[in-house]
Amino acid sequence: MGVSAGRAGGYRGAALALSVVLSAAASSLFIQFASADGLGTLDFLRTALIAVSTLWLAWGASQSVIGLFYRQRVHDRALTGAPIRGRTAILVPVYNEDPIETFSRIAAMDASLAATNMGHLFDFAVLSDTRDASIAESEEKWFARLVASRNARGRMFYRRRKDNAGKKAGNIEDFITRSGAAYEFALILDADSLMEGETIVEMVRRMEAEPKLGLLQTLPAIVGARSRFGKAMQFAANFFSPVFARGIALMQGREGPFWGHNAMVRTRAFAASCGLPQLSGKPPFGGHVLSHDYVEAALLARAGWLVRLDPDLTGSYEEGPEDLIAFAKRDRRWCQGNLQHGRLLFAPGLRTWNRFIFLQGILAYLSSPVWALFLFLSLAAAHFTPPPDYFPEPYQLFPVFPDNQTSKAMALLVGIFGLLILPKLLILVRAIMSGDVRRFGGAVLAGMSVAAELLLSSLLAPLMLMFQTRSVIQVFLGLDGGWPPTRRDSAIVSLRDAWAATNWIVLTGVCCLTGAAYFLPEIVPWLLPVVVPMTVAPLLVSWSSHPETSALFRSPFEVSPSPVLLERERALLAWTGPQGIMEIVENKQAAGAHRHA
Repeated sequence: MGVSAGRAGGYRGAALALSVVLSAAASSLFIQFASADGLGTLDFLRTALIAVSTLWLAWGASQSVIGLFYRQRVHDRALTGAPIRGRTAILVPVYNEDPIETFSRIAAMDASLAATNMGHLFDFAVLSDTRDASIAESEEKWFARLVASRNARGRMFYRRRKDNAGKKAGNIEDFITRSGAAYEFALILDADSLMEGETIVEMVRRMEAEPKLGLLQTLPAIVGARSRFGKAMQFAANFFSPVFARGIALMQGREGPFWGHNAMVRTRAFAASCGLPQLSGKPPFGGHVLSHDYVEAALLARAGWLVRLDPDLTGSYEEGPEDLIAFAKRDRRWCQGNLQHGRLLFAPGLRTWNRFIFLQGILAYLSSPVWALFLFLSLAAAHFTPPPDYFPEPYQLFPVFPDNQTSKAMALLVGIFGLLILPKLLILVRAIMSGDVRRFGGAVLAGMSVAAELLLSSLLAPLMLMFQTRSVIQVFLGLDGGWPPTRRDSAIVSLRDAWAATNWIVLTGVCCLTGAAYFLPEIVPWLLPVVVPMTVAPLLVSWSSHPETSALFRSPFEVSPSPVLLERERALLAWTGPQGIMEIVENKQAAGAHRHA
C-alpha cells in the first residue's frame, strides 16, 4: 500500500506548477492595478508579498483538489484479518493532565482491544512528566484504580520522570531507550487520544505487511467539542480534513507526515534513527527540538524507512481547544517549533521533500506577518501616492484621466477569497454527490454548517493573523514560549478575560480604522473585513466560547458514536460516583492552580 515515488513526484510537480501560475497571475493583476498612478518601490514590495502569499494559498488549495480525486489503494493483506504476531506498547505521555479524563480513555481502548481477542499483545505505558505534586499523587491513585478495574496488572505501567528534559520527545525517547526492545511496535498517543481496538490491530497488520514501514500515521477525528468555536473546528476537521489528508498522503507519498500522536512506529527503526539533536544556543532557536514530530519523520526517511499517512484508517480520535485563546496558546508553541526548523533545513542527508516540509511549516507562520506587512504597506502607499496630474503638458486643453484599474483589484480580491473558499465548496459538492452529507445531517444542514463555518473562520481570521504575527515577532526577538500545559476544559471565556487577551488587537484595529478614516477615507471599505473583527475581538472570543445549542456543526459521532467513544463514556460514568466527583473537582482545582502559578 502507499504511493510510489514517481507518482507522488508527479503530483508534487503539478501542484507546484499550478501554485506558481496562480501566484504569477495574482502578481500580474496587482502590478497592473498599482501602475494606474505610477509604480514606486512600495508597489514592487507589495507585489512580492502578494506573490509569496498567493503561492502559499494556492499550494494549500491544490492539495485539497488532489484529495478530491484521489483514492488510496489498500494492501490486500490488510483486509484479510490475518492474526498479528508482534507485541505493541501503547504510549500515553501526560503533563499535568486530569488523570480521570486520560485514564478513562485508556480503559476504553483496553476494552476495545479485548473485544478483538488480541488484547494480550498490547501493553499500556503511562509516561508522566507532571510537575505538580498533587496532580502526580492523583495520577498514581487513579492509575491503581484503572489497573484494578481492567484486571491489567502486568499489562499497564506507570512511571514519572524526575527530570522532564526534552518534554514529550524526551519522554518517548526515555521509554524507547529503556523498554523499547521488548516491543516490535509502539503506538504514540496524546493524553486526549482515543482509538478503536480494531484500528490499532489493523495498524499492526499494515506494519507487519510492509517490513520497511517505519511509521504509520492516522488522521485523528476531533470529538467531544461543546463550544461554538470547538464545534465549528470539530465539524471542519470531520467534513474537510479527510479530503485534505488524502491530498497530503498523495503529495508526501513515502515521506509522509508525523503529527506526534495517533501514529505507530517500528521501535527498532525509531530507536536507530530518531535520536534528536540538542541545538546549540538558547531557546527559542536553540535547545531541545520543540516540534519533534516532523524531524523524527525526516530522520526515519533519511535512514531509508517508509513514513506513511493512511487516511482510510478510521476510529482514531482526539480533542481540540474549546476557545480561540486556548487555540492561540497552543499555536504559539507550534510557531516556535516550526520556526526552529530553520536550523535543520540544511542538515546532512535529509530528503529534499523533508526539507521542503520544514520550509512549508515555516511559511505557514510567516504568511501571517507577510499579510500584515502587505496591509501596512498598502496604507503607506495610499498615503504617499501623489494626487493625479490631469494636465501633464503645458497649455493642455483637455484633462488626461488615469486608467481605472478597479476591476483588476476586484479580480485579485475574488481570486484570493476563491483560494480560501473554493476548496471547501468543492468538498461540499462532492459530499452531496456521494451522499456523504447524510452523516452530517443531510445536504441542507451540511450546507448551512459549511456556510456558518466559513463565516466564523472569516471573522476569526484577522484575530489569528494578529496572534500569529505576534508569535513570530516574539520568536525572532528571542522570547521562549516554553511548553505550557494544554487546557482541555470547556469553560466559557468571560468578556473580562477576552479583553485581557485581545485588548492589543482591539487597539490596533481602532488605530488602523481611525487613521484610514482621517487620512484615506476612500480605502476604509476595503479595510472593514479586517479591522471590524479586530475591534470587536473580545465579543467574538467570548461569544464563540459559549456552548453551541443549535443543530449546526453536526458531526457523525454525535449521531452515531463509535464503540470506543461509548466505552469511554461508560468508564467515566463508572468512575464518577459521589466520591469520584469530589476527587475530580479537587484535581481540576489543582490543575487550575498550577496553570495560574
